[in-house]
Amino acid sequence: MHAQPHPEQADPSQREGRLGVGIISAGKVGAVLGAALRAAGHQVVGVHAVSEDSRTRAESLLDDVPILEIPEILRRSELVLLAVPDDVLADVVAGAVDAGHIQAGQLLVHTSGRWGTDVLAPAAQSGAIGLAIHPAMTFTGLSMDLQRLSACAFAVTAPAPVLPIAQALVVEMGGEPVVVAEGDRGTYHAALAHAANHLNTITGQAAEMLSGIGVERPDRVLGPLMQASLDNALSSGEGALTGPVARGDVGTVAEHVRLLAESGLPEDVRTAYVSMARATAQRAAARGLLSEERAVEILRALDGEQA
Repeated sequence: MHAQPHPEQADPSQREGRLGVGIISAGKVGAVLGAALRAAGHQVVGVHAVSEDSRTRAESLLDDVPILEIPEILRRSELVLLAVPDDVLADVVAGAVDAGHIQAGQLLVHTSGRWGTDVLAPAAQSGAIGLAIHPAMTFTGLSMDLQRLSACAFAVTAPAPVLPIAQALVVEMGGEPVVVAEGDRGTYHAALAHAANHLNTITGQAAEMLSGIGVERPDRVLGPLMQASLDNALSSGEGALTGPVARGDVGTVAEHVRLLAESGLPEDVRTAYVSMARATAQRAAARGLLSEERAVEILRALDGEQA
C-alpha cells in the first residue's frame, strides 16, 4: 500500500517499509488518526497546528512530532492527512495545488464525511492519489479515542485501483472499512449527522424537561432508557418501537402537546417533539405497526386538533 518514494523523504521511512505521514490540522480527528497511524508503524513527519488547543493536542498525542507549516509538511510526506473542516477542504487543496506543493504519487487522504474524492481532483491532476476516509465516530481528541477506533466503521471512497489502499489504512488503524460510492457521500454524512447530532439535541431537551420538574440527575433517568432504546433499535429496527405514538395512545399524545405548549420550555422542545412524533406515526403506519385510522388521530392530536 506504499506510494512511490520521493527523494525529499527520509531514508528510515523507506528502509523500514513505513510511510512518512503529515497531518494538516491537529484537531480532534487529525491528532487521533495521526496517533493511530503512528501506532500502526508509520512515521509522522510533521503536524500543522495553529490554535493553542491544537498545539496542546499535538504535544499530547503526537509527542516529539515537529509542528510545521503546510508547505513543509507537503514536502516531507508520502501520505498527507487532511483533517480540516468540510467547508475549507476544497480551498486547502486548491491552495496547495496552486502553490505547486503537491507531489506525484503522494497519497492525499481527507477525513471529511461530506466529500468523496472529487474534491481532491485538482491534486489528482498534479499526480496525487486521492482517498476519502471518514471515521463514523464522535471524537474527544483524547487518547481514549484510540481504543474506540477498534469498534469504529470508516466510510472509504476512492477510485477502484487504489481503493485497497484506503481499506488497508483503515484496517491498520483498527477500524472497519465500509465502501461508500462517490455520489452517496452526502446521504451518508446526513445519516450520521441525523443520528449523532440530533440524538445530542434530543438528550439535551429531555434533560432540560426533567430538570425543570426538579430531577437533579437527569442523566441517571435517561441513561439506561436511552441505551436500551438504542440497543433495541439497532438490533431489531423499528420492530422495537414502543411508546404512546406506536401504541396509538391519542389522549396521551394530545396531553404531551398541551403540556409542552404551556410549560414555558423553549419552543424548540415542543417543535422537536411534534416533528419526531409525526415521523414516528407515519413510519409506524407504513410498517403496519399502527393502523391508518389511529395514525390519522395521532397526527390530528399533534396538530392540536384533538384533546
